[in-house]
Amino acid sequence: MLKRRIIPCLDIKDGRTVKGINFINLRDAGDPVELAKEYARQGADELVFLDITATIENRKALAGLVERIAAEINIPFTVGGGIDTIEDVSILLKAGADKVTVNSSAVKRPELISEMAGEFGSQCVVVAIDTKLIDGEWIVFVNGGRTPVEYKTAAWARRVEELGAGEILLTSMNNDGTRSGFSIDITGEVSRSINIPVIASGGAGTMEHFSEVFFNTACSAALAASIFHFGEITIPDLKKYLHKENISVRL
Repeated sequence: MLKRRIIPCLDIKDGRTVKGINFINLRDAGDPVELAKEYARQGADELVFLDITATIENRKALAGLVERIAAEINIPFTVGGGIDTIEDVSILLKAGADKVTVNSSAVKRPELISEMAGEFGSQCVVVAIDTKLIDGEWIVFVNGGRTPVEYKTAAWARRVEELGAGEILLTSMNNDGTRSGFSIDITGEVSRSINIPVIASGGAGTMEHFSEVFFNTACSAALAASIFHFGEITIPDLKKYLHKENISVRL
């Protein structure tokens, strides 16, 4: 089996890394360039950079900051926030991103996924799905987790695969920032129902949470933010733990 990936996430607001709980109550977590350099040094497999207020503020992701980060790291780097045209994607790839991620714009205009895949290849198209359990159903949310839409999560994941997405970043809003563990149920359902990689996101608090999601779902990667930003778990220690648990990771 392919090695499981560990991915720190940099949520960016006003040029700073921030982290909240259930998508609200944001607090400062440091300089994104310095954090990116440190994660690359520690052995992160990839980085995700999300300009979390770009869509709400009706602006584009910060290409200048992307350039600064890309100049300092040598690992794959995914960027999202405010992307809704092929030109937006081109700007970010030229700035140094390896992949781009779309969420609200893909829900609003699903053909954007096919356009991106056709122009740049599926390998650089990541569709982010923010999902919340409501009345027993996992529902897709857009606009930075503010607005529910009509799509059920697993069905939307299947559709974006058909449209040409190369990967899905699946965040459980119920678990986000709670450090209570990843959502095994929806991560398992989505990763079993599609053939493209799924990144599990939302809820990491301990090393055991990573082994649980890898043992109990078919996800390809696990993403976390605050436990890395605030130094509670280091990537080398996490990878050593996972290796001892017989989970294949890049050491």
